[in-house]
Amino acid sequence: MTQPISFSLNGEAVSASLRADTTVLEYLRLHASLRGTKEGCAEGDCGACSVLVRKPGDDRFQPANSCIMLLAQIQGGAVVTVEGLAAQDHALQEAMAENGSSQCGFCTPGIVASLAGLLDQKDQPEESEIHDGLAGNLCRCTGYKPIVEAAQKAARSVHKPLPQVAITPTGEASGDDTSKALHPCALQELFEMRADHPDHVLLAGGTDSALDVAHARSRWPVIINTAAVEDLRGVRVDDEHLIIGGAASWAEVLPHLGDYWPSFAKLVRRFGSVQIRTMGTVAGNIATASPIGDGAPSLIALGARIVLASPASERTLDLEDFFVDYRKTVLREDEIIKAIHVPLPQAGDEFRVYKVSKRYDQDISTVCGAYAFRQVNGTLSNIRVAYGGMAATPLRCPQIENALEGKLLTEAALSAARRAVKETFSPLSDMRGSADYRARVAANLLDRLAADLEGETVEVMAL
Repeated sequence: MTQPISFSLNGEAVSASLRADTTVLEYLRLHASLRGTKEGCAEGDCGACSVLVRKPGDDRFQPANSCIMLLAQIQGGAVVTVEGLAAQDHALQEAMAENGSSQCGFCTPGIVASLAGLLDQKDQPEESEIHDGLAGNLCRCTGYKPIVEAAQKAARSVHKPLPQVAITPTGEASGDDTSKALHPCALQELFEMRADHPDHVLLAGGTDSALDVAHARSRWPVIINTAAVEDLRGVRVDDEHLIIGGAASWAEVLPHLGDYWPSFAKLVRRFGSVQIRTMGTVAGNIATASPIGDGAPSLIALGARIVLASPASERTLDLEDFFVDYRKTVLREDEIIKAIHVPLPQAGDEFRVYKVSKRYDQDISTVCGAYAFRQVNGTLSNIRVAYGGMAATPLRCPQIENALEGKLLTEAALSAARRAVKETFSPLSDMRGSADYRARVAANLLDRLAADLEGETVEVMAL
């Protein structure tokens, strides 16, 4: 039997007998008559649709894009909109008004939601954290200085807890007769549901796949939501690995990246806004098999292995062997990504990743280069190199590794590595860059690595 979708909305328990593939934004504006939240791009880029969400099992609210979040994903969770913040006289809204931080006001509700989420997590955020919190919110009118000032002013105020009520997920199908979501809690249950519903869509974060609904107006009769599957949840560390569950979000992974690979953490903050990191999963970023997906080159360079599970068995392989062609992988129809295992750094291990794109924040790479190595008195060893944007798939580059292994980063070694770039890749030309440009950038990133290791801080960011 299909149950209504139940969740907490601005502190009140609500039930919606609607299609499970209804976007949260559509529900808020057309069904709940909460029109403070706006639709801008319908792609998760502009932030006008931002709300605060607490997913089932989470203990805190985080900003998310309601335009690419489906009702299926908030079953048993909680949502707070700008109206919910207004009802509790949130200090941020008052500070925004007093500081002249809004002009046309279209972007303001999303900005308020994003910053309220930041202040709910950080009593006194640094200015850099405020900028990171705003990276997914586009404001064309006011400029960000008065918005940042309003956030700093509100941070000095006392904040009430964000409104919510406890909703117990039933685990039953939710939605209506035309589109329902299934919510398995165990891996075997997930496999059984997949077998029973061959027309299903498997949904984790949905920051890429949900564009089919939000932007292309596709309809999904059956959604299998992986968020509650225990074997796919969370991030943990054992003696040798960082283990990322198949439904773990970038927001969950990011603190660990900061602990072990700060350069990787910096990259993640650039390619996904706070809203995207709340929902988007690492496994989803890999499964799309995009040649310009920013997660894969770093994970390949770090020696990550991927665990694929089916009803009958599991298999583990090097991530570099997962990709076989443009948007194609070795994943079988009955398999899912169960986990990603990333070896923890050992004494002397270092890692750098550089991304070149048209915009610094929230833009797809033109070229991304990742380098893992050890360095003793300037000599490199155990080097692993991977690039994105240079072929039909993310690629590890043994020729470049061989040119640098056991070498100081002298001009001779760098020249050999640059030649290896030219010999290894035949990149395509597209709207982001010509083949020749990409080849030159990939070679130049080796010089960027050398400069970085010598202590220079030049930022690679734009075409």
